[in-house]
Amino acid sequence: MDRRVSSELDTSSKSKFEGIRGRMAHSPRYPWLVLATALFGLFTVGFTITILAISVPRMAEEFNSVEATITWVVTGPMLAFAVVGPATGKLADIYGQRRMYLIGLGGAGIFAAFTAMAWDPASLISFRILSATMGAACGPASMAMINKLFTREQRVQAMGYWSLVMAGGPVIGAVAGGPVVEAFGWRWIFIAQVPVVLIGFLVSFVLLPEGDTVERVRFDFAGSMLLGSSSAAALLALNRGPIMGWSHPLVVAGFVYLPVGLVLFFSRQRRIDYPLVPLEYLRRRNFTFPIITQMLTNFAYMGGFMLTPLLLQDVLAYGEARTSVVSIARPLLFAIAGPVAGAVAIRVGERSSAVFGVIIIVLSMVGLAQVSPGISDIYIMAALGLSGIGMGAVSPSMAASIANAVDERDLGVAGATQQMMSQTAAVVGIQLLQTVQSTRVDSVGLVSSYSHAYLFGGFISALAIFSALMIRSTKDARAIDTEALALKPIAAPVGR
Repeated sequence: MDRRVSSELDTSSKSKFEGIRGRMAHSPRYPWLVLATALFGLFTVGFTITILAISVPRMAEEFNSVEATITWVVTGPMLAFAVVGPATGKLADIYGQRRMYLIGLGGAGIFAAFTAMAWDPASLISFRILSATMGAACGPASMAMINKLFTREQRVQAMGYWSLVMAGGPVIGAVAGGPVVEAFGWRWIFIAQVPVVLIGFLVSFVLLPEGDTVERVRFDFAGSMLLGSSSAAALLALNRGPIMGWSHPLVVAGFVYLPVGLVLFFSRQRRIDYPLVPLEYLRRRNFTFPIITQMLTNFAYMGGFMLTPLLLQDVLAYGEARTSVVSIARPLLFAIAGPVAGAVAIRVGERSSAVFGVIIIVLSMVGLAQVSPGISDIYIMAALGLSGIGMGAVSPSMAASIANAVDERDLGVAGATQQMMSQTAAVVGIQLLQTVQSTRVDSVGLVSSYSHAYLFGGFISALAIFSALMIRSTKDARAIDTEALALKPIAAPVGR
């Protein structure tokens, strides 16, 4: 086959796919089809997290390592997302959300295959981080595509379904994965992930909208490096502190570099024409306070997410399969609560939904603090389920509030900023709750050490009540529009 014939076939195939997308784009159901397609792709990337959390002890034993190191198969990908999230969101805004989504999905699948072949802790963690780095492009890109297709009022409902999939993935992973890991080993999780990602890639290639690209806009590589390196340095210092000692030069350097890097980052963002994160958005209460609320709640939610399997296995002597069954309650109720809360928030407003969710998360942390040997599985599942309900109420409302607070051209970077801060808080929560637990063992005993860690998480999440109360609901459109008009318009250079 010569080049001309090959080129004609490629053009014909491309036109065929564009024709399919064009016909579907005129259907009133197209936004929901895009939502389903994008979220299926996200599911293929994220359904492994629950299995990895409950498999940490097994992997540590297989690689003759310690649990604190193997925990990085979960916290490492979160850190990777926090570091590269804003960059991928901005690249999606510039070069097209569909393109970045497909690149991220394909890369995540490739490194999932490498993860299945990991030979030591370093290779395992490295492949997981690389997979997450590629997959980080999927979240902001898909969120931007979805928010562009839905009205301001419908976005909170769409984000409810987003929460369903983001939480439902771990549910399916836990149901299917626990017994699989126990019977065949954790590697089969990633072997199974590869064909699922491939299916998601093909469906997304056919159905997702092309989107717009922006000419003559420079990507802020220096700003991306400053933000990413300062976040990474602090989180690595936080993780290594309990192991290397808080006075170790590398740990101290990591904490010192954080404020320095952030000052340099914000200084640069004020000077350049095309900032990575438009700083004017920080003045908008429906941008800043939803991010703070998500950070504080995700701190407790994900801190408890990693702490609970260790409690169940180390204190209550549960196996992986039983741990999986008990742990299902949290993501299952998250998946159910997300769409319900999204629909309810349209009526009661994002602020009321968020305040309710925060209170439920606090109650969950208090409930988990009471777990001890002899307690029933039903009680543990109820306490975990409260966390799921709480985050299901918080997440859709906060995501919609942030999307409604920014210009459409910045939906990608806004979503990435939101997820970066949320993932950063998750990593910090995981590390600090584990640090509290480990440092309290000698003085209060093993069972009480876990109780102290949960109560600490509950205290931090309770602070989110104050930030949630500062949010204005989208239904109060007049108040939001008045606030937006009072702000200095965001500069939009010619060609953007």
